[in-house]
Amino acid sequence: MTLTLGVEEEFLLLDPDTGENAPMAEKVYADLPDELRHRSRREFRPSMVELVTDVCTSLDDLRDQLLTARRAAAAAASATGTRLVAIGATPVAEPIREPMDDTRFRRIVDHYGPIARDPAVCGCHVHVGVPDRALAVRICTRMRPWLPVIQALAANSPLHLGADTGYASWRSIQLDRWPSLGPWPHLASVEDYERTVEALIASGVMMDHSMLFWFSRPSANFPTVEVRVTDVCLEAADTVLIAALVRSLVDTMASLPAEPAAIPDMVLEAAHWNAARAGLEGTLLDPRSARPRPAWDLVAELLDLVTPSLDRHGDLDVVTAELDRLRRDGTGAARQRRLLLEGGGVVAALAAVGDATVAG
Repeated sequence: MTLTLGVEEEFLLLDPDTGENAPMAEKVYADLPDELRHRSRREFRPSMVELVTDVCTSLDDLRDQLLTARRAAAAAASATGTRLVAIGATPVAEPIREPMDDTRFRRIVDHYGPIARDPAVCGCHVHVGVPDRALAVRICTRMRPWLPVIQALAANSPLHLGADTGYASWRSIQLDRWPSLGPWPHLASVEDYERTVEALIASGVMMDHSMLFWFSRPSANFPTVEVRVTDVCLEAADTVLIAALVRSLVDTMASLPAEPAAIPDMVLEAAHWNAARAGLEGTLLDPRSARPRPAWDLVAELLDLVTPSLDRHGDLDVVTAELDRLRRDGTGAARQRRLLLEGGGVVAALAAVGDATVAG
């Protein structure tokens, strides 16, 4: 059976002269074609734009939808004098920290205080169709050891305050301040999941069910498993790669013959920190052994694990080619760093990131 796919991508609007975030989202939304406006979502910050694909089954369809949306939003941004960029965290500064004019957004600020006024960050969320909620919970538990690898593959936010942070994904580090965000816990059943969520709401860590920001979760609105661990990807081709790997991982975990051993939460959190710090440059912590391993060895092991599912979905050739490209060219974070080294400063580098955002 072919599992369905859907992707949500968040983007920043930047001032092309300064690189600072520009609060022009409402005007960009207004200039989108009708079809895309219906597939856009109002984001927390007026410097952010979120675009959503329809449900897809093929990677070709997904790629076409991603590129169409990115290019239309980039054109609408240009008409407002701003630049649309696929980058995971605010690269320079965000002068306006207030949310969009929305009752719920104001409640979030009131509840979480200064955390909600951190500079904007942008992620990529992949939905894979799993209509059985009990199975979705089991899949999220089984996926735990592999999501740091997915996170590292998509690392795309090395900049903060106009300089290289030394982290491949500064977005991941910044988001650590949110109390309801992190790895999916080791949960055994839907009942276990529901008890845990209710306890978090009762504590005030979560305002309500929609504030569950774990790196994977059964979607609150769709019959899907949602994986939300990655930065927004620099190029649409990177997003296609991540979506294909996530779909194959969900598919593989659904038919796992035995439950994996439980991984201590602290070890898993360390693996995610390592992924945010290093990306694919160096070693990643293997949560199963609690030992560092070369990043590309873990990528190869993930590929071996999901190859039967990739082959079944007709995605193996695409994924193999995109991984070869990523190994050659580097993650989005590595590419941004090369742009900085080429000279011209952060503003010139961000202009090139804007070009890559709409590259085919």
